[in-house]
Amino acid sequence: MPTILGQNQYGKAENRVVKITRDGDTHHIKDLNVSVALSGDMDDVHYSGSNANVLPTDTTKNTVYAFAKEYGIESAEQFGIHLARHFVNSQEPIQKARIRIEEYAWERIETSDNNSKFIGADEVKHSFVRKGQETRVSQITFDGEKWEVISGLKDLVVMNSTNSEFWGYVKDKYTTLTEAYDRILATQVSAKWRYNWSSDEERMPNWEKSYEQARKHMLQAFAETYSLSLQQTLYQMGSRIINSRSEIDEIRFSLPNKHHFLVDLEPFGLKNDNEVYFAADRPYGLIEATVLRDGVEPQIPVDMTNL
Repeated sequence: MPTILGQNQYGKAENRVVKITRDGDTHHIKDLNVSVALSGDMDDVHYSGSNANVLPTDTTKNTVYAFAKEYGIESAEQFGIHLARHFVNSQEPIQKARIRIEEYAWERIETSDNNSKFIGADEVKHSFVRKGQETRVSQITFDGEKWEVISGLKDLVVMNSTNSEFWGYVKDKYTTLTEAYDRILATQVSAKWRYNWSSDEERMPNWEKSYEQARKHMLQAFAETYSLSLQQTLYQMGSRIINSRSEIDEIRFSLPNKHHFLVDLEPFGLKNDNEVYFAADRPYGLIEATVLRDGVEPQIPVDMTNL
């Protein structure tokens, strides 16, 4: 049976680059994991092995490091835009470039008291974010004319120790779960949002500010929502971002429910008044959904949650 070549791409994955910017005694760190995927006129290399149109993957790796020096790393998104534009515009056989980036945050070690709060003076005292765990992610795609920028984060672990219920659900002969009117709500957030910027003629978003604000609104919505279901909380988180950030049109969430079950202490003659829980890592409920600006068609693929 005859065969034909389908969709394909190639490149160098997981190029680890750390850029130190020295501003006198103050240093700034950008720590990225950059994956490059290129596609275009690549039929011959698959059919005959001819490398005439192939830019070596080693060259793409070298470009990542050289651009870190030449352009610096203002943001993951801006760095990815520099790379994607270069590969498409400098190599005729390359018609599309996709740059995926993970960014690892570094926090300064404070040597004096710091009374600042994460979400401002009116912080919610029953909401928590695990420090240093999240990874910022981005995907930049360029075809020579249009841009698609998807940003987000993963592994952001959050918890509400109250203000969450779960009851009134469907029950059948296999249902054993007890209704809860005061429970822990915890999840490990994976969120990807799509910007409506698509052309060099349009004003480019401030990538750093947009990320910080999207993260802030997401956490505030999680903390401030009295939750009757994780689905409800998800929708409030997405809606808060869409309504607050005009440059974002779509956000996709994957929220595993990190279950906390009350431990039965009665065999020890003790009463468990919503104080002692067993944290179960698996199995877990998995809630996934996309929140869109009204009138916008979804474009973030489901597998982006694994980026």
